[in-house]
Amino acid sequence: MRVVLSFILLAGTLLLSSCTGYQLGGTKPDAMAHVERIHVPLAKNLTQIPRAGAFVTNGVVDALVRDGSYRLGTADNADATLEVEFYQVDFDAIRTYEANRLRPEELSMKVSLKWKVIDSANPLKVLDSGVSSGRTSFFVDPNLQTAQQSAINDAIQRASISLVARLADGF
Repeated sequence: MRVVLSFILLAGTLLLSSCTGYQLGGTKPDAMAHVERIHVPLAKNLTQIPRAGAFVTNGVVDALVRDGSYRLGTADNADATLEVEFYQVDFDAIRTYEANRLRPEELSMKVSLKWKVIDSANPLKVLDSGVSSGRTSFFVDPNLQTAQQSAINDAIQRASISLVARLADGF
């Protein structure tokens, strides 16, 4: 009986010690540890794509809300401001028609965002910065503009998720 009781006590101790060091909640980067609220102004659009600044801002805000590591704030009550620039869109042909190799059938789109997080208490202090990108592919149909518009929203969402993952987790 004594051996069984000792075994149960030893097993219980080992099971409880396996959780040592576990923390509930996110693991924000050290520079962002004090930030609870982030203000996201309208993104700068340095491309020729109309309304892309609004699409980028919406994508970043949606990704921040879904992640939950930070809350959204206004310019007055936020701990930091996230400034985003939409600066590049690249297209690559993935697949072409057999009859005409110069005419693409499927395209790949990569969008790139530059961003930086500025401390609200000290506007000269940059807490974090980087470049995030998102990639998607789409088929070329008779209305190429509509296909591109649908694809750019997907690529922006992917770049926004990458940006927020970097802010929330540090990688």
